[in-house]
Amino acid sequence: MLSRRPEQEDRTGSPAVVLSGVTRVFGVTPALVRVDLRVERGESVLVRGPNGAGKSTLLRLIATAISPTYGTGSVLGFDLARERDEVRRRTELLGHRTRLYEDLTAAENLRFFCTLYGLDAEAVPAALQRVGLAEVAGERVRGFSQGMRQRLALARLAVREAELLLLDEPYGGLDAGAKTLVDDLVAEAAIRGATLILATHEAAPGAPATRTLLVEEGRASEVRP
Repeated sequence: MLSRRPEQEDRTGSPAVVLSGVTRVFGVTPALVRVDLRVERGESVLVRGPNGAGKSTLLRLIATAISPTYGTGSVLGFDLARERDEVRRRTELLGHRTRLYEDLTAAENLRFFCTLYGLDAEAVPAALQRVGLAEVAGERVRGFSQGMRQRLALARLAVREAELLLLDEPYGGLDAGAKTLVDDLVAEAAIRGATLILATHEAAPGAPATRTLLVEEGRASEVRP
C-alpha cells in the first residue's frame, strides 16, 4: 500500500500541473517534444490532436504512468520524478487501459481500489448501480465486453474524488447512455473544484473547457479563441 507522509498532504497553493521542457522518447522516436505547460487548479483543459500526436503520452506522463526522458514537472505541487506516490494519490487516469484485474469480480475490483486509496467500500454497490453493472457485480471482469470494462473504470470516478482527473478518450467504446454518464461525472468533478484534462474528439458538455491545447507531432500549443 502507498505510504503517506503527513508533511506533504497539503500543497494547495501550487498549480495543478507544471511541465518545463518535457520530452518523452520511445526508443529513438520522440512522442513529446519540449512541452511547456501550466494548468491552474480548477481548470478544464481540452486536449485536441490527431491520433498518434502524443495526447495519450501527455496524460500518462502527468499521471506518472511513464516518466519524462528529459525535462521537469510537478503535479499538485509534487515532483513528477521524486514524489510519484503523492501524485498518484491525488490523480485518476481513465484511459485506453482500464487497469482492471480480470480474475476479480466487478465488486472485488472496486473494493480493492477502495482499500488501496483508503476509501469507504460501502460506496461500491451504489457506484456499480450508477454505471449499470449492479447485476453483474459478482461476475469476473475476464468475461466483460470492452464497454462493460469502460463502465467499471467509470465507477472508480464515482467512488473517488480525485483532485486531478485525466481522461483519455473517455467516450470510446461507450453507448449513448454511458457517454451521458461521463458528462455527469465530469460535471460533478468540475463543480467540486477538481482539475480536468480531457483528450477527446467529442464535445464534453459536462465540463465546458476553460481552454484548449493542441498536440501535433509531440508538440503542444494553446488554441486561441
